[in-house]
Amino acid sequence: MLRITELRLPLEHSPEALPAAILEKLALSAVDLVSFTIFKRGYDARKRDAIILVYTLDIELVNEAEVLMRFAKDPHVSVSPDTSYHFVAQAPKTLPHRPLIVGFGPCGMMAGLVLAQMGFQPIILERGKKVRERTKDTWGLWRKGVLNPESNVQFGEGGAGTFSDGKLYSQIKDPKHYGRKVLTEFVKAGAPEEILYVSKPHIGTFRLVKMVEHIRAQIEALGGEIRFQQQVTDVLIENGQMHGVILANGEELRSDHVILALGHSARDTFKMLFEQEVFMEAKPFSIGFRIEHPQSLIDQARFGKQAGNELLGAADYKLVHHAKNGRSVYSFCMCPGGQVVAATSEEKRVVTNGMSQYSRAERNANAGIVVGIVPEDYPGNVLAGLDFQRKWESRAFELGGESYQAPAQLVGDFIKGLPSKQLGKVEPSYQPGVHLTDLATSLPSYAIEAVREALPAFDKQIKGFSMYDAVLTGVETRTSSPLRITRGHDFQSLNVKGLYPAGEGAGYAGGILSAGVDGIRVAEAVALSMQTK
Repeated sequence: MLRITELRLPLEHSPEALPAAILEKLALSAVDLVSFTIFKRGYDARKRDAIILVYTLDIELVNEAEVLMRFAKDPHVSVSPDTSYHFVAQAPKTLPHRPLIVGFGPCGMMAGLVLAQMGFQPIILERGKKVRERTKDTWGLWRKGVLNPESNVQFGEGGAGTFSDGKLYSQIKDPKHYGRKVLTEFVKAGAPEEILYVSKPHIGTFRLVKMVEHIRAQIEALGGEIRFQQQVTDVLIENGQMHGVILANGEELRSDHVILALGHSARDTFKMLFEQEVFMEAKPFSIGFRIEHPQSLIDQARFGKQAGNELLGAADYKLVHHAKNGRSVYSFCMCPGGQVVAATSEEKRVVTNGMSQYSRAERNANAGIVVGIVPEDYPGNVLAGLDFQRKWESRAFELGGESYQAPAQLVGDFIKGLPSKQLGKVEPSYQPGVHLTDLATSLPSYAIEAVREALPAFDKQIKGFSMYDAVLTGVETRTSSPLRITRGHDFQSLNVKGLYPAGEGAGYAGGILSAGVDGIRVAEAVALSMQTK
């Protein structure tokens, strides 16, 4: 099997054009082509009026060796890599103990699935509820302004990724193709097969719910165990060795192999680990707002006359601006045709995030417009970043009227420094609603200054981006974990053997796919360690 990359065809090409392009590229006749499959399909929209589809293809030929020799110097023709997953270990007949996994988001889920598939029968502890019960609690905040601190957008089966756009792409290096394993398992669990080949795959919240349940059932069928509403409140460490965890109900679970697949909002758990002197360090993260535009404006700006094309779908964007005050401002977690959601997990605080369904058919586009923060901005111990986040989340609660409504301002008013009095053409999607105000005191002054400068600059890249009636909703503070539970090359904590920090909360991932990949990598490390004992 050979692989061709960067095969480019017009957006509206015929089905026959693809095999014809393969034959033309390789200077072959039709009888030489046995079959082909699309490994990846993306698009190049830099020229709006001449959008190009870009393919990566795996092809089977009559004489592959001869073609490979002829194209030995062509970087776009090579042997297809083996992207299938190969298990690194198999559990012994007798396990001295079962591995524990703390957290059942994308990282813990994939770690649990892979360990179960290798026969290690993991026990997974999730502080929140099963996904359908969790969904009811989450809607309780969105529709009634009632927060359940243990069951919300952040906590519960599936993690924060369940209430998101379901984006399944990442820029991480993945030489072992673990990302393919994640996507393959998602397809088995009910995701559309297109996620295996489109360049920016996504699923959407409703489909994620069913997939999460399916993966849970797989783990349980393989001997794994998932315990819900089981918060870990302490860890058992003796002489630098992990020996298990203590639950909120007082129960002790013993294990020499514990994977910490925490989300970035597990602040009480971070505090407990800090008090237990598990090595951690502060890391950069970002804070800002959610911005909403009509999705039609983004589609037109990005795709021109091809706006609405089924293959292109709803348009997204990725923007960066380096402000004069030295801060970087960038778009984050862009959700085409989606909504801004209430994402707090703590009382009397407001946090925003973005979410889309699979169709991406809602009227607004939204994205985080965030400013880079470094540890020097919040001096103190390693937990100071958590206090920094809380400060601005509490301020957002105050500015929103202390009812879980979010503070909001029209972009035009924000740039001018005027409080907003009434909405314009863009109706905010945030529930339980927004309170129009002046966002000038909702973030540090350097962040406000940088965003004010960035919005007109972004307008030069996407016409209409700084439209007066676009809406900023505050605040977005949980772009990533403000700390890292540092690990070594063996994936174990630097000072606690048997403790495996993993995923987004530990500072090693940023999104569903990268978290899932990290879960696989850590699961392999645990399996190899347990196999040799």
